[in-house]
Amino acid sequence: MLLNEDVRFTSSSIKLPLFSPPHLHLRTPNPFFANLHLVVQNFPKFQHPFRQNLNPTAAFLRTLSKFQHPFHQKFNPQNAILQFLRKSIIPFSWNLSNNPPLLCCASIALSQRNLDDSAPSLGTKTGSGNEERVLISEVLVRSKDGEELERKDLESEVLNALKACRPNSALTVQEVQEDVHRIIASGYFCSCMPVAVDTRDGIRLVFQVEPNQEFHGLVCEGANMLPARFIEDSFRDGYGKIVNIKRIDEIISSINGWYMERGLFGAVSGVEMLSGGMIKLEVSEAEVNNIAIRFLDKTGEPTVGKTRPETILRQLTTKKGQVYSMLQGKRDVDTVLAMGIMEDVSIIPQPAGDTGKVDLVMNVVERKSGGGISAGGGISSGITSGPLAGLIGSCAIYHKNLFGRNQKLNLSLERGQVDSVFRINYTDPWIEGDDKRTSRSIMIQNSRTPGTLVHNQPDGNLTIGRVTAGIEYSRPFRPKWNGTAGIIFQRAGARDDKGSPIIRDYYSCPLTASGNTHDDMLLAKLETVYTGSGDPGSSVFVFNMDQGLPVWSDWLVFNRVNARARKGLALGPMHLLLSFSGGHVVGNFPPHEAFAIGGTNSVRGYEEGAVGSSRSYVVGCGEISFPLMGPVEGAVFADYGSDLGSGPSVPGDPAEPRRKPGSGYGCGVGIRVDSPLGPLRLEYAFNDQRTGRFHFGVGLRN
Repeated sequence: MLLNEDVRFTSSSIKLPLFSPPHLHLRTPNPFFANLHLVVQNFPKFQHPFRQNLNPTAAFLRTLSKFQHPFHQKFNPQNAILQFLRKSIIPFSWNLSNNPPLLCCASIALSQRNLDDSAPSLGTKTGSGNEERVLISEVLVRSKDGEELERKDLESEVLNALKACRPNSALTVQEVQEDVHRIIASGYFCSCMPVAVDTRDGIRLVFQVEPNQEFHGLVCEGANMLPARFIEDSFRDGYGKIVNIKRIDEIISSINGWYMERGLFGAVSGVEMLSGGMIKLEVSEAEVNNIAIRFLDKTGEPTVGKTRPETILRQLTTKKGQVYSMLQGKRDVDTVLAMGIMEDVSIIPQPAGDTGKVDLVMNVVERKSGGGISAGGGISSGITSGPLAGLIGSCAIYHKNLFGRNQKLNLSLERGQVDSVFRINYTDPWIEGDDKRTSRSIMIQNSRTPGTLVHNQPDGNLTIGRVTAGIEYSRPFRPKWNGTAGIIFQRAGARDDKGSPIIRDYYSCPLTASGNTHDDMLLAKLETVYTGSGDPGSSVFVFNMDQGLPVWSDWLVFNRVNARARKGLALGPMHLLLSFSGGHVVGNFPPHEAFAIGGTNSVRGYEEGAVGSSRSYVVGCGEISFPLMGPVEGAVFADYGSDLGSGPSVPGDPAEPRRKPGSGYGCGVGIRVDSPLGPLRLEYAFNDQRTGRFHFGVGLRN
């Protein structure tokens, strides 16, 4: 049989615009199909042109089957083509030379030179349909020019891909087509044309293939966020080798996965195989075009907000021109909610026209009122005796959104058996015009707290009254690190249980450093705080320093440093919590400001301040907690504290007449119950003097 030259099926690449609707043109110069041209201009949207299971011919025929022929109402292009090629095998060529959304589309040119009835038959009809089978005696693999392939490994790839086309087998057109698709699906070839040749031994089926180019370089455009090393590592293994489309598809998936893992709006939008073995990779990253604030009521209807939009916008880390990140957007939502003035916050990304960018609309629902009155209660660790030991009540009048700028004003009063605190506090969480997120806090306070931590009295309660006023500035300076600086004036003095000023306690120890009924001091404050994940038990480090400034001759001058650290470690289902604290004071300081050792947040098993009153101290704690049932946990712990021998150096040495040991340890067991206020702790501990004591606390140890 002569070489089948009656049919030509070649391919050309057509660029598809993203999200364009399908469009098809059918041209038939005459109804006798002397010369039939079917040109596919636009295909329906595919997930990816390099998908391993993509069948271009099937996609082409499925598209054609959706349209009707202009000369026949029930025209089926697939049947028409197969009927016209009754005795021919369809050659198919796929040219992978363009990028997604460039799809290798078919441009079919069919010609028939002899339409007479004397044309020889290539096979015999079998089965119940009109499809014929052709007996194949030999199957060969050749280059597109008909020569043997230089690389035998590529020939093996073709032969391994064949399923139906074997020597001495009867084949249909459909079976040959399917094997052509398998060859293309192997990823190594950009075209494949099956050709039937009549020989003395029978019909020889020759697959003429064109391998892809060898990979020699990469051009990447639009990947501003994607690390260059990530791209280089993805393509490095393929350098100098035949480009495999399946491997390219895996690389595209990994790049898209990189964006998805980080919540970024980005993906590979195009791949083009250039001459010289170069691959051009196009990446689209959706930048933020605009950010708008929309206020909604509880029913979801637009309303007028009380908060200034710029107050909300400056809280966002997402800025115009950045590639939009959903993870960053979630953090921004949490930040706006943390302002305390919003009931609900959401971000909706929308396409910004045809620019390829994204517009963000932040929907916010404000709380019903920015101000109000609150009341509550708590426990003070300084009161250890009496029918209502340590219980305090509180009330407050507050406004959380002054002038629509998220500024806060709070007037509060706390009252207990002995404790009383009246405080006026104004806070601006972010000073206008500052780009470092600096906050400012102004405070005025009048308080009376128990003095029993240092100067416990056998004949009644002793309280320390303080009038305090100050201003502080705080800002984050590194991730998880925050710094605070401020200036605070304080006037402090001691009073008896009748409210009268006193300068000496029951043991004739001085209660002030100046010898007057009160001490005045102006303190410069510095503080650094590190917080880990923020979860209970995570790492925490706090360092603060107070320096007394000698503005007036009778004002106290001293330096006090204090540090504490906490570290949590998981031990299977159990949790180990280690904590440490220590401090030192240099200079002339009030005795009631001495470090008090012992108690619920210090050395358990002792009363508050019963271990020592010192100028220096260290306290360490180890605790293992384990789940019991539901929100209840059990715990075992051990504490140790010491004044490092500095008790006598405190003015008046208040620890000596009270026979405080200066050091001690305690160990015990307890339970924890999760609550909205934090862990509720009930503990029982023995100290080194073989006495036991119950302790109750709220929250983690300081």
